Amino acid sequence: MPEIGDKAPEFELPRDGDGTISLADLKGKAVVLYFYPKDDTPGCTKEALGFTAAAQNFADANTVVLGVSKDSVKKHDKFVAKHDLNVILVSDEQSDVCERYGVWVEKSMYGKTYMGIERATYLIAPDGTIAQIWRKVKVPGHVDAVLEAAQAL
Repeated sequence: MPEIGDKAPEFELPRDGDGTISLADLKGKAVVLYFYPKDDTPGCTKEALGFTAAAQNFADANTVVLGVSKDSVKKHDKFVAKHDLNVILVSDEQSDVCERYGVWVEKSMYGKTYMGIERATYLIAPDGTIAQIWRKVKVPGHVDAVLEAAQAL
């Protein structure tokens, strides 16, 4: 699992609206890489709307926001359209990037265990190193904390 100061693991993934995006494409910009369990669920929708509301502030801080889940690009496109989202959503259907960032974890609900995405956020500095990590994210106040860290880079 990457730690603060480590080089961020590279990736290239399909994105909403067609095409792909890679960490290399964003060289010279800070990147917020937020991992979330599933499109169009209450917590994930609040988080995406929060990042959308702050999109201009992130852009002003030379920061690109990428949301990552296992949902397909088609589901991402519906999620973006339904909520008028202004963040880039990437599809990690094979969990490869989730595993490299250490967010594909065993979870439990009602006594049953299963594998799923832990809500987590990585702030990657313009030089490609990990500047900040938030694990087991609680949505309220999270976007503000990430924005403050991005503005401090």
